[in-house]
Amino acid sequence: MPVKPLPLGFVFRSRAKEEKAPADKAPVTLSKQPRDPQAPKGRPTPKRSEAQSQRRSVAHTPTDRKEAAKRQREERRRALERQRQALATGDERYLPARDKGPVRKFARTWVDSRFNVAEFFLPLAVVILVLSVVRVPQIQSIALLLWLVVIVLIVLDSAVSGFRLKRRLKERFPDENTRGAVPYALMRSLQMRRLRLPKPQVKRGERP
Repeated sequence: MPVKPLPLGFVFRSRAKEEKAPADKAPVTLSKQPRDPQAPKGRPTPKRSEAQSQRRSVAHTPTDRKEAAKRQREERRRALERQRQALATGDERYLPARDKGPVRKFARTWVDSRFNVAEFFLPLAVVILVLSVVRVPQIQSIALLLWLVVIVLIVLDSAVSGFRLKRRLKERFPDENTRGAVPYALMRSLQMRRLRLPKPQVKRGERP
């Protein structure tokens, strides 16, 4: 009987294709369970509240530098507004660093509760300046003498006030650092009472 020739493809067929064929024909099982499109694969579907909170956090996250800079400016503006209100009301939470703390508060209260010669320096300076402009030798001499008297009184009053305040601070805050409180109080005494910041919280004559 005549023998039929075998096709060359049958003889030289790659065994690798035969091994891969069953794998390629393996049935693929599709899950019919619905999945949240925002949930990552292999993880349970998040709750509705969690998904909403995630969307809000993504929405509030700055997308670029311009948005971040805008938010920083708004936050800085709010901080300055809180600080301005604190200077008017004496709220310790939002005061500048140089005004915070019980030591600085006591120093302010001590200065605000008494009369200080230095706080009248600006009004006196205006009066003396006006007198010195007058072209009368006697009045100009009086203006010069007033300058000397005012300066001496301010120096003496500041020295006495600084000594007394330092002693009171040691008695009131023996275990705390009071460094810088006396110069802070003396600088405050140079300002007119109505212009002081933070605003005075006591009347004259009240004990701090």
